Amino acid sequence: MGWWTDHLVPRLTDVSLSAPEISELRVRVCAGLSGRVLEIGFGSGLNLPHLPGTVDSLDAVEPSDLGWSRSCDRRAGSEVPVERIGLDGQVIDAADASYDAALVTFSLCTIPDVERALSEVRRVLRPGGTLHFLEHGRSPDVGVARWQRRLDPLQGLVCGGCHLTRDIPALVQGAGFTMEEVEERHLIRVPAVGKPWAYGFLGRGRLST
Repeated sequence: MGWWTDHLVPRLTDVSLSAPEISELRVRVCAGLSGRVLEIGFGSGLNLPHLPGTVDSLDAVEPSDLGWSRSCDRRAGSEVPVERIGLDGQVIDAADASYDAALVTFSLCTIPDVERALSEVRRVLRPGGTLHFLEHGRSPDVGVARWQRRLDPLQGLVCGGCHLTRDIPALVQGAGFTMEEVEERHLIRVPAVGKPWAYGFLGRGRLST
């Protein structure tokens, strides 16, 4: 993937997504998870401290070896057993209907074929299973969205393929999930210049039984 993406982006992501405001949102997105859980884009394990006691195990899909290694201490301190099952959310190495829930945070912005990845999540979830997501993406503000479109090519180059312009709730619904709840707002307090990066979505979709 290149030196920048392999060695610097995981470190920047770990630092920037460890802010207290983001940690509070992680608590909320993890609420209600239970049983066998799949996490797409595990990163450095920032969600681990926030998993509820109802989670029995967590299988992780994480493309970055550095991100995985940086999660070592968090995995060692977690009561939930964690196994890395693959590198690519577009091709999940798991049987159909094998998970009770799935979790994805700040990763759907980066996966090249996000529709395919969501189709895979749907495949491996049991009927009635839930997808919990916390993502940034396209703002409803016309002016902000215009800047997001302008900045998107540079964002992809600098941040490992990340996109600013994806409508995450629409993508989740398009993959066959019924939206049970979704909150759309600026995830953190930022000055006007930071708004293209700060708008996001916290929600949960469910598969029909």
